[in-house]
Amino acid sequence: MADNIAAYVETLASAAKAASKELGFASNEERQAAVRAMAAGLREHADAIIRANEQDMTAAVEAGTADGLLDRLLLTPLRIEAMAEGLDALADLPDPVGRVIERRTIDCGLKLQKVSVPLGLVAMVYEARPNVTADAAGICIRTGNACVLRGGSLAQNSCVAIAHVLADAVEACGFSRDCVSIVETTDRAAADVLMSLRGVVDVLIPRGGAGLIRHCVENAKVPVIETGTGNCHIYVHESADFTKARAIVMNAKTQRVGVCNAAETLLVDEAIADEFLPEMLSELDAAGVLVHGDERTRDLADIVNFVDATDEDWAREYLAMELAVKCVSGEDEALEHIARYGTGHSEAIVAKNKAAIERFLHEVDASSVYANASTRFTDGAEFGLGAEIGISTQKLHARGPFAAEALTSYKYVIRGTGQVRP
Repeated sequence: MADNIAAYVETLASAAKAASKELGFASNEERQAAVRAMAAGLREHADAIIRANEQDMTAAVEAGTADGLLDRLLLTPLRIEAMAEGLDALADLPDPVGRVIERRTIDCGLKLQKVSVPLGLVAMVYEARPNVTADAAGICIRTGNACVLRGGSLAQNSCVAIAHVLADAVEACGFSRDCVSIVETTDRAAADVLMSLRGVVDVLIPRGGAGLIRHCVENAKVPVIETGTGNCHIYVHESADFTKARAIVMNAKTQRVGVCNAAETLLVDEAIADEFLPEMLSELDAAGVLVHGDERTRDLADIVNFVDATDEDWAREYLAMELAVKCVSGEDEALEHIARYGTGHSEAIVAKNKAAIERFLHEVDASSVYANASTRFTDGAEFGLGAEIGISTQKLHARGPFAAEALTSYKYVIRGTGQVRP
């Protein structure tokens, strides 16, 4: 069985690699047309995609899947339309391939250009979010890359249905349908084979929980662009406007809990805790948020949904209606806490004090840092990048919401008139 899976994945990836060559030479207009056709395909086949998603949702509910993961898994007509709109926006972006990043003439008269080029074959391993299928495939086609997708077992029917629609659309535009390939087995061995195909797969992008990402980073034999988990903090400084702070906290925590840019920890300056926290905690309680609080928070909490925080709570990505709350002595302790427990995703300060804001924005080491705004904006579409393939928390090649430009590399193109090196 293992040999059969290995042969299947290797054949799938090799065909996609071959298809990437033709796609890499395609014109901007041809790639734009393919992405727009993919968007149209999603709209045309929305009912079939939703039927496939209903199978996944039924199985997930029966398995006792957490609400946050169910939210990630769910597809609705509005969500499918949002996927299509993301692809349309992606098609409208300037061509990410063939950009002249730099040009100069070196001393001997050679004319040198640094030009963006596709990566080749992109492998994507992800969990429980079928919309990633469309986002990843669209970005790959727009940037001249083929892709091999491996969704999680929880979303298998949804991911396969979407991938087939997208492959049909690409094929109708004259490209090989192998440009959008999906692994149609839920056997975990398939993912391990995929990430071992050095020389075939040019880059692997894992998107999911900490366990999946760690497994890929530790076991892949191909280059990995790491998308990290989101233990995101909201720090309410003593100078904060309380009304704005409460609105930001509620949005960051409750607007959509099963996403990586949702807030998981609230830090509050002790100087304002007595005045700010009681009403804040009441709002969280009314919304059904379970608060994991420190001693000072417990003393101020007249709410039902409360438990004492443990050391493990400060590092947890809940992806649920749960929030860790801690009172801090000031900026130093807040920054130290974020540096220790943050995952480098998105961090926010709510403050009126300009010095505190600038210090936070300067010192916090994360892909996205906010002043007086919700962390929920960390998203490719919100940043004007179109569909995104993930949020990178690493520092090499791509960081933050990475979309089209992050799926290109570059090469040097040099033109001479007969020069030889002495």
